Amino acid sequence: MTSELSPFKFEVVRVDAQGQPGDRQQSSADHQVENLDGDVRLEMVAIPGGTFSMGAPGTEEGWSGAQSPQHSITIQPFLIGKYPITQVQWQAVAALPKVNQSLDPDPASGKGADSPVEQVTWDDAVEFCQRLSEQTGQAYRLPSEAEWEYACRAGTQTPFHFGETITTDLANYSGINWEYDGKIYTQGSYGAGPQGEDRRQTTPVGSFSTANPFGLSDMHGNVWEWCADLWHDTYQGAPIDGTAWLNDQSSPKRLMRGGSWNSSPQCCRSAFRTKLDPDARLYDIGFRIACSQE
Repeated sequence: MTSELSPFKFEVVRVDAQGQPGDRQQSSADHQVENLDGDVRLEMVAIPGGTFSMGAPGTEEGWSGAQSPQHSITIQPFLIGKYPITQVQWQAVAALPKVNQSLDPDPASGKGADSPVEQVTWDDAVEFCQRLSEQTGQAYRLPSEAEWEYACRAGTQTPFHFGETITTDLANYSGINWEYDGKIYTQGSYGAGPQGEDRRQTTPVGSFSTANPFGLSDMHGNVWEWCADLWHDTYQGAPIDGTAWLNDQSSPKRLMRGGSWNSSPQCCRSAFRTKLDPDARLYDIGFRIACSQE
């Protein structure tokens, strides 16, 4: 059963250009809780509406043309998962009646009840939303790409909601340089920030005990997150109302955001976007869900 909105508290951390944490501030936001099965809960955070600049400037390290042009988007209030969908949440919903396709009840390669589910396709994620909607009467869905970036930034315009850089003390990504034949192919640090760990696996959601100013965790790294949109090579002609971009596509591929445990920090930026076929199934791809705020 879905609860009414209620407040929760969390800690927000910002770092300086070298990755050193500044003051840790306590904040609060509203969320609602869906009871899926016994003690399995789904926490949905209320995101206020607003206007933001989507994309990255050409001066941002890691920029590509796919992240431009920067453009103003107005977002209506909505709810989004505090965390990516976990394996125990997946199992609870996978046990519900089928809507359009079967679901593997235990697809993840790295096991852990509170770790993000992975090795799920875009089609799997849509089926999850449909089953949950049928069960609860609330219209769950994948977030639009614009909603995802707005939720990730939470009012910031820096490359990460943490600030100008990121560290592996705050997020799960590949924090080491990958070299071959004397050449660095993947940079484990961002800007003036440090290198760090390379855990080579997912971590339980909320492991870092910090959130962005909206109260969301694991927006940078851990697992890639599917969005509703079809892929477009640039933002030319994109909707400005925050809805998913589903026509005039450059390809049938679907959007992913956020980076993963297997990604460089450049790929974990708020503005970074990439694509895969909707039937792709990899060990670092998961999702979080959204719904409209009534």
